[in-house]
Amino acid sequence: MTTTDLTLSPAAAQRIHAIGQAEGKPLMLRVAVEGGGCSGFQYQFDLVEAAQPDDLRIERDGAAALVDEMSLVLLKGSEIDFVDELAGAEFRVRNPNAKTSCGCGVSFSI
Repeated sequence: MTTTDLTLSPAAAQRIHAIGQAEGKPLMLRVAVEGGGCSGFQYQFDLVEAAQPDDLRIERDGAAALVDEMSLVLLKGSEIDFVDELAGAEFRVRNPNAKTSCGCGVSFSI
């Protein structure tokens, strides 16, 4: 299933492709929201080769991210991005639903 409630940035799509090429196989980025972290919820990122039956698929430029239906409720309207800064390179979620987030950028509250 494909959804437009969540988008993948060009930088994230390029990074997913680059990782897949380095690994020698196509990979998808799984994004999930779990309870925990210093602000209540936290993002979890994994690289996977196959989707689960209930995964929603977000595509851009041939790259794909996967999100389960429960996480999508908290991610609606968000963009999955990849940033490469002096402090490090990482996938990041730009979530308009988050009321607060911690300094690490992985934990948030609604």
